[in-house]
Amino acid sequence: MFPLRSLTAVALAAAVLSTHTPRAMAQANPQWFVPNQPRAAAPARPAPRPAPNPQAAQGPGLVTEGAATGAEGQPQQQVQVQLPPPPEVPPLPKGPTPPAAIVGVLSVADVMRASSAFQQADKEFVGRRQKLNEDAQKEQVALRDLGQALANERGKLSPEQIRNREKELQDRIAESRRVFGERNRIIQEASQYVMAQIDRAVEMVTQQVAISRGINLVLNRAQILGVTNEFDLTPAVVDDINKVLASVLIPPDGVSPVAMQAKEGATPASAQAGTPPAKPPAATPAPQQQRR
Repeated sequence: MFPLRSLTAVALAAAVLSTHTPRAMAQANPQWFVPNQPRAAAPARPAPRPAPNPQAAQGPGLVTEGAATGAEGQPQQQVQVQLPPPPEVPPLPKGPTPPAAIVGVLSVADVMRASSAFQQADKEFVGRRQKLNEDAQKEQVALRDLGQALANERGKLSPEQIRNREKELQDRIAESRRVFGERNRIIQEASQYVMAQIDRAVEMVTQQVAISRGINLVLNRAQILGVTNEFDLTPAVVDDINKVLASVLIPPDGVSPVAMQAKEGATPASAQAGTPPAKPPAATPAPQQQRR
C-alpha cells in the first residue's frame, strides 16, 4: 500500500494561518517611543515562506523556540564552560542629559478593538483562512481516496502500472503542497501589508495625541501593573483612529501585495470599494511588531 503519511501536508498551510491574521498580529508592543522623534528603520523582512513539511514539524529533531534538541528530540543541556576574558569597554565622554519623562499610557488592544479598519481586515482574513482550510481538507480526502484505490487495485496491476500510478499520486501530492503553500504565503503577505497600514495610523494618531498633551514617553499599558486614568491616552486615540483610517486597502483574494504593487505600480482597481487610496510602501512591508 502506498504510504499516506505525507498526505497531511496539504492541511498544514491552512493550520498555520491562525498566527498571521490581523487579530493574531495585533498583540501588544512592549516597546515605547518618543513622540515627534524619528524612529530607526525596521529591518527588512524576507518574504514569508510556504508552509513547512508537517513530518519535519512532528518528527524527531524539532527545534522549538528557546530550547535546543538533539537527534532524539530530547532537550540538550547547555555546555558549562568558562568564557574568555571580557572585552575592555572604555569610558565614554559625558553626553546630553535626557529631559524629564512625561509619561502617557496606551492600550493597543483596546484601540484595535475600536478600529473599524482592523475589524474589516480581521473579518476578511478569517474568511480567507477558513476557505483555505476547507479546500485543504477536500484535497486531503481526495488524495486519501486515490491512495486507497491504488492499494485495492494493486493485485490487478502490472509492476509498470503500479509504478506509474504511484508516480501520479506522488506528483499530485507535491503539487498540492506547492499550491497550498503558495496560497498560505499570499495570505500571510496580505495580512502583513494590512497590519502595516493600521500600525502606521495608530502610531501617527498616538504621536499627535501625545504631543498635544506635552507627553514625551508613551508606554504600553499591557506592560504596566496599574495606572490612573490621567495617564491613559487610549480614549483620545480611539476617538481619532476611525477618523484618520476608516478602512484599509486589502489586496484582492489570491493576490500578493508585492505582485499588486509591481503590476503597473499603482493601486489595483479591484480593491475594495470605499477604501481610501493609501500610499503603499515601496518594498515588502517591514515585519509587524507584536502586540498583546
